[in-house]
This record gives sequence, C-alpha cells and structure tokens, in this order.
Amino acid sequence: MKKLLLLFVILFGISAKAQIPGSSMHCGYDFTSYLVLHVHEQGNEDNIKNLKVTVVDSLGRDLINVNNMYSWSNANKPLEFSLNYKIDDNNKRLVEGATATKERWFFPFAKDNYLLSVANTFKADNFSVKVEDTTGTYKPVIIQLYAYNMYVLCSNESRDAAMKFGRKMNKPLEIVLEKQ
Repeated sequence: MKKLLLLFVILFGISAKAQIPGSSMHCGYDFTSYLVLHVHEQGNEDNIKNLKVTVVDSLGRDLINVNNMYSWSNANKPLEFSLNYKIDDNNKRLVEGATATKERWFFPFAKDNYLLSVANTFKADNFSVKVEDTTGTYKPVIIQLYAYNMYVLCSNESRDAAMKFGRKMNKPLEIVLEKQ
C-alpha cells in the first residue's frame, strides 16, 4: 500500500509540474511553421495582390498535401499561399477597404504578406515556390525554398541559442517580379 501511495504521489508531482508555466507550456502554433512571402515589383514595396502562389516539387508540379503530410490543413490539395488579412474588434475578418477601431492582422507576424501554414517537419530545402500572375502582367517565377525561410513560431531557449549564426530567422522571403 505504501508503494502504491508513493507511486501516486510521484505521478501527481510530475503531472502538477507539467502545469506550471514555463515548465512545458504549449503555444497555439505548436507543430506548425509558416512560410511568409513578400512579393512585389522592383522599386515598389507594396505586395502584389491576387497572385497564384504554390509550393512545387523539383519538376515544377504543384505539391499535393497527401493525408496532411506537409500541412495540418487542406488535406489532399495543392499547397497554396494566401494573403494575410485584417480582423476587427470582434475578431471577424474585415472586407477589403473596411476599417475598425482595433483592426489588426490575423497573423501579426506576417503583416501584409502571403503565407502558408506547414508542419514543422516540412523539408523546405526539397521544394520551391512558384509565383504566377493570372492577369499576365508579371512573368512567372520559381524560387528555391530553404529551411531558414520557415517561421518556427514555438521554440525554446536552447533552440534559440543554437540559432545565433546564419541568416536571420522569421524574415519574409523577398520575391521581386518583373513585368512581361
């Protein structure tokens, strides 16, 4: 009986420690990273709207998210970027041109950019981004992705300390389009 009570106390203590902030907290972005793109033309920093932006394989084919292998959303569909959007005081999406007293970006880290949610296990180095303008104003372009292009939003201090060298993390991938 003493051993059973001791086992209960030990397990309860471990469980209670897991609930203490900072010991093993989780954030809303666990297991998820983001690719963020700033797509514009030379000399103009405004994002070009209404582009078709997809992740492609080495042959230039759209990458299909088979059984959520690459992203936790949009299973069995191509991995396609979308524009970030603003929300109002009630956390509702604002229509283009509308304003609110407390308007803010839905994904604050992405601002006015294209973004795509991917799993933390996404091997960015194996893929590229294809940017197409359906109006024909801009030339299509394919840009190689790298692991450092991913926004890993939930990390720990030891991981952050290990990332002191190399390219700056959490910076949008800059893509400059040329007119046709």
